[in-house]
Amino acid sequence: MSVHRSGTAYRSRRSYRSRERELNHPRARLYMVGILLAAFSLLLAHPVRAADVPARGSAYMGMGVIPHDGQGGLPTPGDATQTEGVDVSSHQGNVAWSTLWSSGVKWAYVKGTEGTYYTNPYFTQQYNGSYNVGMIRGAYHFATPDTTGGAAQANYFVDHGGGWSKDGRTLPGALDIEWNPYGAACYGKSQSAMVTWIRDFLNQYKARTGRDAVIYSATSWWTQCTGNYAGFAAANPLWIARYASAVGTLPAGWSYYTMWQYTSSGPTVGDHDKFNGALDRVVALANG
Repeated sequence: MSVHRSGTAYRSRRSYRSRERELNHPRARLYMVGILLAAFSLLLAHPVRAADVPARGSAYMGMGVIPHDGQGGLPTPGDATQTEGVDVSSHQGNVAWSTLWSSGVKWAYVKGTEGTYYTNPYFTQQYNGSYNVGMIRGAYHFATPDTTGGAAQANYFVDHGGGWSKDGRTLPGALDIEWNPYGAACYGKSQSAMVTWIRDFLNQYKARTGRDAVIYSATSWWTQCTGNYAGFAAANPLWIARYASAVGTLPAGWSYYTMWQYTSSGPTVGDHDKFNGALDRVVALANG
């Protein structure tokens, strides 16, 4: 007995066999291989996000400000109650200090160290060069609380250019504590653990140099990662990071800022700062 086969089912099976023959054709296989190779090349050109993490040692002051806090206007120029300064790292290379001095820059901070694994290869040119043109200068340490303890990093900093001398031209060392460019913003630490880490650094720095270190940070990071801790304000000068026409809200405890990093796109070196006082106040901070 013959079985009736519907025209639809017959055409469907025929269509399937036709597609199968097309896919098995050598040209079709080459086409598929080409698609796979193209997809693979895109993965190599645009690797996963983890591969975009910068190399250790490449961090610099204010690196996280724009991504996290954005940027606005600029402060009013020509304020006689403020003194212009800059901060530099290896990213600026050999700095044209005489150009900056002629433009009115009177003080500078130079990245000395990061963690316990990095020293700035341009430190000598930058630190001595700023001094030689007449500037008051100091060094800063980029903190990485997830790698070693606060005291260990303070020792490393002092041992590699972060010390202090009472010559009227050397500012106390600065602790750059901000967003982690290599991972989680707060370096995997709780707020209380972060406060402890910072305290260990500050105490050891003072034990080694006799000076209270400057704290560089942003209010939003400080609030997120220390719980807006107010306990350092009595002793440690505040260097606030905010790229806007005004400093805005300060971290708890500080009623005023000592320094303000206000832009990363200023003339010659990018990062420009205001000291909250005339030049004699910069000298006073240097003298302790």
